[in-house]
Amino acid sequence: MIQIIPAIDIIDGKCVRLTQGDYARKKIYNENPLEVALSFQDAGIQRLHLVDLDGAREKHIVNYKVLESIAGRTRLKIDFGGGLQSDEDLKVAFESGATQVTGGSIAVKAPGVFLGWLEKFGNDRIILGADARNGTIAVSGWQEDSGISLFEFLEGYVSKGIKYTISTDVSKDGLLQGPATDLYREMGEKFPGLSVIASGGISQMSDIRALDALNIYGVIVGKALYENRISLKEIEQFYAD
Repeated sequence: MIQIIPAIDIIDGKCVRLTQGDYARKKIYNENPLEVALSFQDAGIQRLHLVDLDGAREKHIVNYKVLESIAGRTRLKIDFGGGLQSDEDLKVAFESGATQVTGGSIAVKAPGVFLGWLEKFGNDRIILGADARNGTIAVSGWQEDSGISLFEFLEGYVSKGIKYTISTDVSKDGLLQGPATDLYREMGEKFPGLSVIASGGISQMSDIRALDALNIYGVIVGKALYENRISLKEIEQFYAD
């Protein structure tokens, strides 16, 4: 069964959402991320995608205290990302309670560093961020087009032993218009051993069921939860069924 993974994005210690990665299109949903995380846990959710948006902008870990608070007060397995650039950033993230970390731009701009993380920390703890717009990898908070094909990028890292990837279709993110189902179907067919976590566009439970039917490993849900398009009760029922 697909893993439903809520997202908590952090700016100034608060739970926010951006639309298509645009900091100017920010909406604050809750000033207490721990409260939000506890509500997810109460619904039977086991995993959390925690994004340090301040860190992404500053290019180093910033909101590790939020990570520490959630990890210390919940049983959630936390994937942490946003601005991780160095071994020291990863050390802080893991010491603060992250189960896994995600590296996206770093895997494009400094592949030697990213591969070093795989070797040092193990491929169970490192998730490859593979966010794309029009089939090419987008980096630096989706503001830059790398010119690298998504599938070439994945193929290169699968050959190096990567086991997990979070892939966002940037054009879908925050718009509540459905996920890029065909893209994830193709990813599953081309890389059957890769645990693909879909992200972007989820608007209702039928979107999650469609991805589950493709045997996708996980799906990140953000705005649909915060805008009450998907309720925690529906998620509870999904797991009960």
